[in-house]
Amino acid sequence: MTFEERKTLAIAIIDSKKIWKSNYAPPILRGLWKLGVKIPPIPFIPSWKIFLFFGLTFGLIWGITMWNLNWQSMGTLPFEALIKSAKSGAIFGSFIATFHGVRKRVYKLPNWEKLDEHRDKNIIQ
Repeated sequence: MTFEERKTLAIAIIDSKKIWKSNYAPPILRGLWKLGVKIPPIPFIPSWKIFLFFGLTFGLIWGITMWNLNWQSMGTLPFEALIKSAKSGAIFGSFIATFHGVRKRVYKLPNWEKLDEHRDKNIIQ
């Protein structure tokens, strides 16, 4: 099964569960799909990858923002700012990974690798 077929099947399964599009395919992910990046819908991404992506992204953006708006003028040391950013990223990444992991279990979504088994259940034509 090609990536596009697998993605179409995954989205059909998700839509059948009445999950909001913003939860499984936020605008940035849809933009990456249009650019040809092969990333599965969020509920089908392993939790550790969700943790890393969201944790690193949030920690970096939050840390840079706080450094420019607050920490630099307060005299916060760069190493201390880095530690605070890493902690906040880890907390945020854990929250998002847990949220999507729980939703995957609640809605009984299959693993990305096992989508072939669901092709025959007439979810999509």
